[in-house]
Amino acid sequence: MAKLVLFGATGYAGRHITDEALRRGHEVVAVARSVEGLAERAGVTPKQGTLHDEAFVAEAAKGADVLVVAIPGRPIDGKRLLDAVPALASAAKDNGARIGVVGGAGSLLVGEGGPRVIDGPEFPDEFKPEAGNHAEVLEALRAQPADVDWFYVSPAAEFGAWNEGERTGRFRLGGDVLLTDADGHSRIGGADYAIAFVDEIDEPAHRRQRFTVAY
Repeated sequence: MAKLVLFGATGYAGRHITDEALRRGHEVVAVARSVEGLAERAGVTPKQGTLHDEAFVAEAAKGADVLVVAIPGRPIDGKRLLDAVPALASAAKDNGARIGVVGGAGSLLVGEGGPRVIDGPEFPDEFKPEAGNHAEVLEALRAQPADVDWFYVSPAAEFGAWNEGERTGRFRLGGDVLLTDADGHSRIGGADYAIAFVDEIDEPAHRRQRFTVAY
């Protein structure tokens, strides 16, 4: 059994990862700015706080096996996810924990050799700031010293509560290139994304790497 400290527990990805972790018998410290949306249940310890409070991160990380980051890339209250990476890396190193990040699809390549999805002409302008911020987080993780272990999971292009889908347990894993199906669609449901994410916790196969998951 692993102990997960999950930042962003009330969000879409955070809720699904919590459910999958509990399904496998893991312990989850569920961190959110407001814990009112966290139902009390066995295996979950709600904790109110923010990833942008360095002292809080250091305290919450004690005894953790994995620090899960399921926070949007866009700035919240003027603070970027990128700004929290140094404190997160320090807490992970101090506790011998891995960092697991719910990433974005925009930094994936459309094919071997690029360009990135975010740089394509069809990528909506309104989503570029968040996608760009998430790409910076990935680069910041790659720049961390070798003793900071992390993984970053980019979902398919279509991922969110608006396209929920069902838990199937059937999906494909890839590396830095966007995965599409035979019809050109790139999609993954929340529950199946969480399966791939927690699989990496149970059986690490992508140390200090980004990987992607799609149908």
